[in-house]
Amino acid sequence: MRRSFPRLIAYLAIFFGVLIGLARATAIRWYKIPTDDPYLQASVAPTLVGGDWILLWRLTKPGFGDLALCAEPNAEDRSVIGRIVGVGRDKVEIRGAELSVNNRRMSNENAASPTFTVTDPATKQEIEQPLDKEDLVGRVHLRGGIPKGRQREPVTLTAEPGSAVLVSDNRFLPYDSRDFGLVPLESCKEMVIYRIVGAKGFGDVATRLSWVW
Repeated sequence: MRRSFPRLIAYLAIFFGVLIGLARATAIRWYKIPTDDPYLQASVAPTLVGGDWILLWRLTKPGFGDLALCAEPNAEDRSVIGRIVGVGRDKVEIRGAELSVNNRRMSNENAASPTFTVTDPATKQEIEQPLDKEDLVGRVHLRGGIPKGRQREPVTLTAEPGSAVLVSDNRFLPYDSRDFGLVPLESCKEMVIYRIVGAKGFGDVATRLSWVW
C-alpha cells in the first residue's frame, strides 16, 4: 500500500500534466498583463492591473461584450485589451463614461466601492476615478468613469464588416478604437475569462482565482 501511493501520485501528476497541456494547446493560454506599458495598464483598470496573471479562452472567438486580446492595427507586434462593443455596421457612441450601441444606451449601476485610483500614463500622476458597473446586455463588468471636473469629447464610431469597435473599461484613460481605429475581428482570437493571481501575489485574496467578466 505504501509503495502504491507514490505511484498513484505520479500517475495523477502525469494525467493532469497531459490534460493541462492539451487544454493549453487548444482552449486556454495564460498571460501576464504587461507592467511596461502604462497606457495599456491604465486602459484595463479597474477590471485588471499590470502584473495580473490571467487565463485567455481561445476555443471560440470573442463576441459582443467580451474582454478580448487583439493585435493593435497599427503595430501588430503589440497587443491591446478591450471590450468588443460593435461589429458589422454597429454604431457606437461614447459620451463621457456612457456607451450607446445603435442608439441603445447600455445601463449601469453603482459598484461596492465608489472610487479607485490609477496612474495617468501621460502625467504619471495618481488619478481618482468614480467606479461603477456597466451592463452590456447581460454581461456586467466594472467601469472607470470620468473624474469630477474632467471631461472627454464625445466620439461616434461605426464598425465595418470584418472589423470591431474596441472600448476600454477605463473610459477616462482609454487605449482603444478612439486611438487606433477599428480592429480586424480575425486578430481578436482570445478573450479574458479568469484571473489566476493578482499583481500583488497569491496572498491577495480579493484578486486571486476570480472570474473576469
